[in-house]
Amino acid sequence: MIDGVANGVPAPRAERLPDADAFDAYSRTVSGVAERLTPSVAHLAVSRRTRRGRAEGAGSGVAISSDGYMLTSAHVVADGNGVSASFSDGREVGAEVVGADPLSDLAVVQADARDLTPAQLGDADELRVGQLVVAIGSPMGLAGTVTAGVVSALGRSLPTQAGSAGRLVENVIQTDAALNPGNSGGALADGLSRVIGVNTAVAGIGLGLAVPINDATRKIISALMKEGRVRRAYIGIVGGSRPLPPKISSRLEQDKGIEIVEVVSGSPAARAGLRPEDLIVAVDGEPMGDVGDLQRLMVAERIGQGIEVDVVRDGAFLKVDLIPRELEP
Repeated sequence: MIDGVANGVPAPRAERLPDADAFDAYSRTVSGVAERLTPSVAHLAVSRRTRRGRAEGAGSGVAISSDGYMLTSAHVVADGNGVSASFSDGREVGAEVVGADPLSDLAVVQADARDLTPAQLGDADELRVGQLVVAIGSPMGLAGTVTAGVVSALGRSLPTQAGSAGRLVENVIQTDAALNPGNSGGALADGLSRVIGVNTAVAGIGLGLAVPINDATRKIISALMKEGRVRRAYIGIVGGSRPLPPKISSRLEQDKGIEIVEVVSGSPAARAGLRPEDLIVAVDGEPMGDVGDLQRLMVAERIGQGIEVDVVRDGAFLKVDLIPRELEP
């Protein structure tokens, strides 16, 4: 064979796959995200004391500032006595927990480093179903692992618990990007390398969940960095969304309210006289359609401040005044 010719017959040209151009673009995007974000993602080793001695846990973290602040999942560092962070350049440094919020499953740790490569935070509220996302973390202790997929669904809710307090993390991102134990706390990024979620749970094969980065979670991150905790108002009910009776729905021009299932003894709601089966339809004039609407109002500024709750009880409209107190996990 001379110059690509065998026995006077030109060698056949290599055939291109029909989707080669699209595949190349996809690969370039994923590899670009990995190249830019991998230096910002660390493997976190967490030491815990147990009745049987010391135990080691693991997860991932994402640098959000050059002076050592890292974002991770609260459950990754829960009950930890020591944390170390290992980066893709081979460095391993100590770290300490600055603050953790189990009710959002977010935590901030500070690594003993002042030259980290911070990741850019994006806005999960701009995501669309089907959009490309890339997960970077340390599943099974394998640091710097990259998987890719799409946003499978938006608007999911993730129940969380802290002591006797429970909450729903709203607008959780569902993705089919492969997540495994150890991915928790790692980055879920869009095609522009912006971190739009913190991987939090593996809900099944091909079903991963991430806490979104948006205005609400940015406030949580800021509070953790400044105060080490998140303050929330609390009224002391357990409830769920329920369709309103047609006459009430027509009068209020809304379809749903919050049905109280349980009133916590000694809580602000109990002292104000709220009862199971009451329907909360508004708080301070804002319509309430589900528990998420109420949770969004229960911010630190509401602690100790009176609020007016519009209630439907046995078909009658009532106004109930109560004073939220601070939620103690």
